[in-house]
Amino acid sequence: MDWFMSLNPVWQAFVATCFTWGVTALGAATVFSAKELRRDVLDAALGFAGGVMIAASYWSLLAPSIEMSEGGPVPVWVPAVVGFLLGGVFLRVIDMVLPHLHLGFNMSEAEGIKKDWPKSTLLVLAVTLHNIPEGLAVGVAFGAIAAGYPGAALGGAMALALGIGIQNFPEGMAVSMPLRREGFSRSKSFMFGQFSGVVEPISGVVGAAAVLAMRPLLPYALAFAAGAMIFVVIEEVIPESQRGGNTDIATLGAMVGFALMMTLDVALG
Repeated sequence: MDWFMSLNPVWQAFVATCFTWGVTALGAATVFSAKELRRDVLDAALGFAGGVMIAASYWSLLAPSIEMSEGGPVPVWVPAVVGFLLGGVFLRVIDMVLPHLHLGFNMSEAEGIKKDWPKSTLLVLAVTLHNIPEGLAVGVAFGAIAAGYPGAALGGAMALALGIGIQNFPEGMAVSMPLRREGFSRSKSFMFGQFSGVVEPISGVVGAAAVLAMRPLLPYALAFAAGAMIFVVIEEVIPESQRGGNTDIATLGAMVGFALMMTLDVALG
């Protein structure tokens, strides 16, 4: 642990998001041992992921944003509100432009700019889309530590990375298993499944570096990551978890995910 604490915050963010990417790969690797992913298990996993992201958005991002804004030049709620809304707008723009297809949807329901791309590519891009704010959130959290804000703690940043990593396991599984069902080989299904998480180290490093370069914007950056994650949860994760008809299972999964992330943040932060 000492070696990790001695790293520059940007490198800490990189290592932490490589961990979250690695857990995505572990989830995708289940395609080598499992034959089929039951729909109720998938819905529970998606609900769990949504619960983790909702809890992380408040406990790890919005609450610190408000705390860090105390004594600033504007009312404490301004950075949180402005950053939160900008995060949602940012994801909405990407959602409109990036071609992608949500899990369980037909090809005719693909979103973004219309492209004649394979279904596998569109599925991976859909998961990659919501991994962007996850990487940003972890990167901003580690950048906040170096910025010297009293509300930023290494334990809290590590709790966020751990929570994001845990919910990445079912995400990797939720990409590789449907691809296998579509007729892809196990190795190709795994490759596509783990590739959906590669954007997290990239966005994590960008988030940490941006905070260090523009420290006064940190409260806005934290809220921005929260807004982006909430957009993904409401627009994509929760609707997908309810699509299979297992609404109670998906809802319970979301509550368990929320409780786990809240526990991690309070216990470690």
